[in-house]
Amino acid sequence: MSSYLAKYRPGWLDTRLLAAAFSGLLLAGAFPLFGQGWLGFVALVPLLLAAGRRPFAAGFVCGLFFFAPLLYWLNIVMTSYGGLAPFFSLVAWLFLCAYLALYFGAALWLVVFLQQRLNILPIFSLPFIWVALEYLRGHLFTGFPWGLLGYAAIEMPWLRQTADLFGVYGLSLLFILCNCTLVLLVQRRRNPQALAGIFFCVLLLAAALLYGRQALQPTGVEYPQMTVGLVQGNIEQQYKWDRNYRQQTLDRYRKLSLAAAEEGAELLIWPEATTPFYMQEESSDSQQVLEVPRITGRYLLFGGPSYASLADGSYRYHNSAFLLGPDETLLGRSDKIHLVPFGEYVPLGKLLFFVNKLVSGVGDYTPGTVKPLAMNGHDLGVLICYEAIFPELARDYVQKGSDLLINLTNDAWFGRSSAPRQLLDMTRMRAIENRIWIARAANTGISALIAPDGRAYNETPIFETLAVTGRVELGPRPSLYRRIGDLLPVFSVFLIAGCLVLIFFLRSRQVKVG
Repeated sequence: MSSYLAKYRPGWLDTRLLAAAFSGLLLAGAFPLFGQGWLGFVALVPLLLAAGRRPFAAGFVCGLFFFAPLLYWLNIVMTSYGGLAPFFSLVAWLFLCAYLALYFGAALWLVVFLQQRLNILPIFSLPFIWVALEYLRGHLFTGFPWGLLGYAAIEMPWLRQTADLFGVYGLSLLFILCNCTLVLLVQRRRNPQALAGIFFCVLLLAAALLYGRQALQPTGVEYPQMTVGLVQGNIEQQYKWDRNYRQQTLDRYRKLSLAAAEEGAELLIWPEATTPFYMQEESSDSQQVLEVPRITGRYLLFGGPSYASLADGSYRYHNSAFLLGPDETLLGRSDKIHLVPFGEYVPLGKLLFFVNKLVSGVGDYTPGTVKPLAMNGHDLGVLICYEAIFPELARDYVQKGSDLLINLTNDAWFGRSSAPRQLLDMTRMRAIENRIWIARAANTGISALIAPDGRAYNETPIFETLAVTGRVELGPRPSLYRRIGDLLPVFSVFLIAGCLVLIFFLRSRQVKVG
C-alpha cells in the first residue's frame, strides 16, 4: 500500500483519514438512498492508497463514514417510535456505527499485518479478510449483516446471478478484488505477484458476467404456479396498537382482501403483526379475521402475536405468522426465529432490567424454529421482518422443503427513509441465492413479488393503501449456494485464522533460535 496523500497533510490534519472518510461516503453511495452500485468497484481505492501507516484508524474512519449515512434512519425509529430523546438516539446511533466500523478497522489492520509478516499483497488477502469479517458481523452478538458490500450488485442483472454460487459474500469478494486491482494499477506494480492478481481479477469478473448472462436464459422447465394477493394495509405505527383503531384496521384488510380475491388471488398475504390481538382467544376481532378466508374461499396468511402458557403459570410470547384454510381451519403457525435485540427482546434481560424495548407488545418475545407451513400440497417458508437479511435462515427454510418464501414485514418504523428499499434489496438477494420466488407483504410498503433472478414485480409505493396480485412459481431451481451454504466465508475465517497461527508459529521459532 501507499501513503500518497500523507505529504499534503497540513500539520493538524491527517489526510489519510480524510481519504478513508471519502471512501466511506463513496461506499454509502452504492446503497439506497443513492443506489449507485457501480461505486462498489471503486469506493475503497482512496482508503487502500492512504491506509499504510495507520490501517486500523483509516479502516475505522471509513466504516464510520459508511455506516452513519447508511443507517441514518435508525434515528427515525428511536425518536418517533422508540420514545428516545434526540440526544440519546444520536448517541445510540453513533455507538452502533462505531461498533460496526471496528470490522473495517480490523480488516485493514489484518491486511497490513499479513503483508508485513508473510509478504502477501492486499489483492490476495483483503478479499478473504473482508468476507470473513462480514460473516462474523452477521453472527456475533446476534448478528447485524446490514450493508454487506455484495448488495451493491443488486441492480446489475448479470453480476447478481452469481449469488446462487457463493451467496452475497461471493459478490463482496469480487467487489473487494476489483478495488485491490485498481490500487495495483494506480501504483503501477509490475512484479509477478501483482500481475497474477490483476489477471485473476479480470478472469473472475469476466467469468461472473458470462455466468450471469447464461443464468438468465430460459430453461424450458415448467413449475406449478399460484396467484397471490399482497395486502398493504398502510396502518400508521402510532395507530397499530391503539384499540380505538382496531375495527378500522380490520375493515381495511377485509375490503382489500375481497378485492384481491376478485382478481384471482388464491393466497391472501397480510403483513407482519396485522392483528394487534391474540388469535388464540375467541373474540369478535378474531372472528372477523376467520371470516375472510371463509367469505373469499381463499387461503389467508397473516402476522400477529401469539402466546403459550407454561406449567408454572407464566407465558411465552411469539411474533408469529398464521395460515388459515378456506374453511377457517388453522393450518399452521410459524414463529419468528431471529428477534430484534432491544426491539423484541432485551439481551441479558436480568442484568439490563432497566432497559425498555423499542416496540409495543406484551413481554419479551421467544424465538421459534424453522417450520414451513403446509398449504395444498406445497410448503411455505415465512421470514418475518428483518429475518430476510440473514442468508442462512432463508436457506434453512428452502432446505426444509419450502416451495415459496414469504416475507411479512412492517416497515412503518422506518418512515419515508431509504430503509424499506435497503431491506427489499436484501430480500431480493435471498431469492437469487436460493433460486426461489419470494412474496413480500409490507404494512406500509414496499410490497413486491420477487423472481428467482432477483427481479421485483408489482412493487408498491410506500405509505399507500392497496392490494396487488400476481403469479408466482412454486419450487426452487438448482442452486450451488443452497447446497454448500456459507462455505466461502467459513473458509475465509479459517484461512485468516490459519495465517495468524502460522505467523505465531514462525515468530515462536525465531524466538527459540535467537
